[in-house]
Amino acid sequence: MAIWGKLMGGAAGLLLGGPIGALLGAVAGHVVDKYRDNDESADPEKVDTGLKQVAFTVAVVALGAKLAKADGVVTRDEVDAFKRVFRIPKEEEANFGKFFDKAREHTAGYEAYAKQVARMFKNSPQIKEDLLNSLFAIAMADGVLHPDEDTYLKTIADIFGMDAQTYDRIRSYHSGEEARDPYRILGVSSSISDEELKKTYRKLIRENHPDKVMSEGLPQEFIDLANDKLAKINAAYDEISKLRGL
Repeated sequence: MAIWGKLMGGAAGLLLGGPIGALLGAVAGHVVDKYRDNDESADPEKVDTGLKQVAFTVAVVALGAKLAKADGVVTRDEVDAFKRVFRIPKEEEANFGKFFDKAREHTAGYEAYAKQVARMFKNSPQIKEDLLNSLFAIAMADGVLHPDEDTYLKTIADIFGMDAQTYDRIRSYHSGEEARDPYRILGVSSSISDEELKKTYRKLIRENHPDKVMSEGLPQEFIDLANDKLAKINAAYDEISKLRGL
């Protein structure tokens, strides 16, 4: 993420408000009004692309930091996984550490950050999917999805307005036997008709195309994650097509 200078400047916090703005202020040493869960300062119509990128980055760090605590222990694997997924440059690791540590200590609960992201990207469901997908990558850094991590991620999915089938589909990209079931990766039943399967596949491709991530001005890491998710969707469809002789 190449925006740490903007983050450390702290001025964006005054414009963003909410828990994201409060965290920016806490790290940068600026005073930002106490957040409110119903804060409307992150209305998409009031937030430009640059501010969205800053806000999204802060939210990812905050949610990732609090996720790392969800199972009661912050492991080196989880911290390293975050650095690996988001390619934190060596020269920015100190700044990243400040945000990560402050987010773990900050009084705002993870639900507050998720609500602000949900408002900011209320018309971009694929962006929220990619954020949840990235959090799964962090949760699975130790090879296990702890029940408390599962609960944490389900709560975020609920706040993002995702139904159980969508959550199960995203979970299947990462966890256990589900990660090897092409039907679950596409979010469909094995009894689905060939025609409905094709329609679902085309819809997933349309909704999850990396161009949508690019249009939101999000960091390159999220474009990479979107490409990875698209590859899994394509591979799952190809596997089912071969099984069915399509």
